[in-house]
Amino acid sequence: MRPPLTIKPENLEPRFALPSRLIPGAQASVGNAPRKKSSSATVDGRFWDWQNSEGLGELRKRPRTELLAKALFPGLWLHGQRWSVARQACADFFLIIFSFAAVGHVSVMLQFAIRHDPATLLRRGAFPTSGPGVLLLYGALFTLFGLSERLYHPETIQAPLRERLILAKVVFWSALMVVVAVGWSGPHLISLTTLAASAPVNFLMMLAWRNHWRRVPPHPVTSGRDVRNVLIIGAGKVGRELAAHMRHDLASQRVVIGFLDEVESVGGDIHGRLEDLSRIARTDFVDEIILTSPLQPDMARRIIREARRNQIDVKVVPDLFGFEPDDPLVFEKVGNVPVLTLREERMPTFRLFLKRNVDAVAAATVLVFTSPLLLIIAIVIKLESRGPVLYQAYRAGLKGRRFRCYKFRTMGTDADKLKEHLRAHNQRHGPFFKMVDDPRVTRAGRFLRRYSLDELPQLWNVVKGEMSLVGPRPHPIDDFERYDLGDLQRLDVPPGLTGLWQVTARRDPSFERGLALDLEYIRSWSLWRDFRLLCKTISVVFRGSGV
Repeated sequence: MRPPLTIKPENLEPRFALPSRLIPGAQASVGNAPRKKSSSATVDGRFWDWQNSEGLGELRKRPRTELLAKALFPGLWLHGQRWSVARQACADFFLIIFSFAAVGHVSVMLQFAIRHDPATLLRRGAFPTSGPGVLLLYGALFTLFGLSERLYHPETIQAPLRERLILAKVVFWSALMVVVAVGWSGPHLISLTTLAASAPVNFLMMLAWRNHWRRVPPHPVTSGRDVRNVLIIGAGKVGRELAAHMRHDLASQRVVIGFLDEVESVGGDIHGRLEDLSRIARTDFVDEIILTSPLQPDMARRIIREARRNQIDVKVVPDLFGFEPDDPLVFEKVGNVPVLTLREERMPTFRLFLKRNVDAVAAATVLVFTSPLLLIIAIVIKLESRGPVLYQAYRAGLKGRRFRCYKFRTMGTDADKLKEHLRAHNQRHGPFFKMVDDPRVTRAGRFLRRYSLDELPQLWNVVKGEMSLVGPRPHPIDDFERYDLGDLQRLDVPPGLTGLWQVTARRDPSFERGLALDLEYIRSWSLWRDFRLLCKTISVVFRGSGV
């Protein structure tokens, strides 16, 4: 890794102040004071001349027209590319109308050639004038899908294969939704066949437009297209790779004019040192500065201030610590702190959503149909011994969160007080406490435990979302506090009424064996496996193998 760029303090004093770049209609940057007019743009000036030496977070004053446009029109996430995206979206919309008109005309002409009936030329729904509102909806859906799939993003434009796949997906879904909507809307003002047939024509025309028009090298003289002059700070490996990519990217509207570097010798594409930024920014008409070298914080702030004074865009290549980031990158602001996501685990969100809904519906249904049985069990418990019918105790749930777990009371009211005295007779290995002939269990409690009827009230925990039908069993808080570090992995999912351990090794005294089965369930979880475990649980319960 190249060492951070440094400049001696004696070189930071300004000798001349060079004029800033002017943008038509743009206000002067914050903190700019009047400066002496330079006699030449090539004066050997220093760029450490500014009035406001505070932070860089002050907001520039936005014109009222910009604020009004931001309030009325949809905002685009691609800052600095709004007009480019608008042009591309308008071109795609024009191609949608043109391709539909072409398909409609060809269809009508073929029918006329076959039937020789002049009435076919007046058939309603063949031409775009029959349903301009539908075509407008088609174009709007295409644009929205394109924005959501990052079709107009530079990352997509620079990857032709990826762009084609995204373009095909956007064309397919937008056309499908429009065809379905028109098909359900009653009398058709537009031909569904023509609309569907125009989709592949849309794709081919948009692909041809992208391959031929947008792949023209942006030469400022021959193409007539405005390009942005880019100056890269740092001529190291990252800077060279960045410049090479921009030079070979025909779709890019940026031209690398050179580098500033404190280590490499000045000459060729190395235009100077950092202290020459102000002069080079004016002489080379720099539009954009990209920082790639590991600069000292105060040095980077000074470069950014000078770029702002000259109204030049500033981009920074972030230090990703040698890791390859996920694609696409996710950037967000938490308060005023910018946060860049390097990696984001792909969660099976939809399957988890289905699991939660199935749990809630199934648990509520079972509670309703077993309510007479629940009432009988409550009466038996009340007649056998004094105390509450339900036993309520806190358990460790998802991510160690405590929740109140419900069970039918199968022990005496002083069971919790006697637990610590009985730990010496624990028949489980590890933090989990269990005894086969527990003296605290009542006669009715033994029957309920044998057929797992005491756990039926936990269906209410499932309805509340504190538990699931299938998952690792929840442990009491005192057992949870005895967990080792590796044992906490079983709390990465909500606890369940039943699980892999209950149907395969219910009487195994090893806590490690139960933990291994819980982790295996988590790693190989699927909705189908949950269903199989529930079916096996019913078989185990009817055999009366509970303790």
